[in-house]
Amino acid sequence: MGIYKDLEGKRVVVTGGASGIGLATVKRFINEEAKVVILDWNKEAINKALSNNSKLNGGVYADVSNVGEIETAFKKVDEIIGGIDILISNAGISFRKPFLEIGYEEWSKILRVNLDGMFLCAREAIKRMRKQRSGVVLFTASTNGMVGHPFYTDYNASKAGVILLAKTIALEFAPWIRANAICPGYVLTPMQKSEYTPEMLEEVNASIPLNRHAEPEEIANLFAFLASSEAAYITGQAIAIDGGETAGQYIKDIEE
Repeated sequence: MGIYKDLEGKRVVVTGGASGIGLATVKRFINEEAKVVILDWNKEAINKALSNNSKLNGGVYADVSNVGEIETAFKKVDEIIGGIDILISNAGISFRKPFLEIGYEEWSKILRVNLDGMFLCAREAIKRMRKQRSGVVLFTASTNGMVGHPFYTDYNASKAGVILLAKTIALEFAPWIRANAICPGYVLTPMQKSEYTPEMLEEVNASIPLNRHAEPEEIANLFAFLASSEAAYITGQAIAIDGGETAGQYIKDIEE
C-alpha cells in the first residue's frame, strides 16, 4: 500500500528502469499503485523486471539517444497506459577515466545518453502533458553535476546539463508542469560496483558524513515524494541526496 494517495492510477514512465535506481523507482511507484512502464535498452533486464513484478504494466525497448526509437517508444507507452503523467528520466551511463584518456567517441556517447536522452524523453513526455495541462518531469542528475569530480569529466558535464535542463523546463512550462533534478551522491548500484573495487568503496564511505553509500530505494523514495502533491510547490530545483557529501569539508573523529 502506498503513502501518496494521489499517485494511485498515475501513468508513469521510468527510463533506465530495468536496473539500479530505475528499478527501485519502478517498484516504489508500483507500490503506490501507479501504472508503470519501463523504458530501457536492455531487453533481457526488461523481461526479468516484467517476470518479477506482476503489477508492472509494460516494458519498452529503446535507446534513449535515438530520436526515432524514443518517438516510437512513447507511442507504445500511449498504447499500454494511455499517456503519461509522470516522467522519471533516469537512464544514464558513465566511464571512469582521466581527462586526457577520454576519447571523443566516449565523450559523445556519454553526452548522447545522459543529456540528449533526457532531452528527447522529456520532449515526448511534455508533448503529451501539454494537451492535458498537467505533469511532472523528474530527472536523475548527480552531485557530479554540482561540483567537480576527477576522472568523470564527460559524466560531470552531462549531469550539469541535466540540472539546467530541468530548471529551464520548470520555467517554460510553469505552472502546469513541475520539473526537478534529483542529484544522488554515491549509490550502491550495479554500475557503481562495476567501477569501484571493494577497497575503493570503503575509501569513499569514509569520506561521506553518513559513512555509507545510499541504497537505490532511498533515491526512489525521493522520486515518489517529488512526484506527489505533497511536493506541489517544489519546481526548478536540483536536490542533492548524498549523505552530506556536498555540505562542505568533512573531518572525521572530531571530539564532541
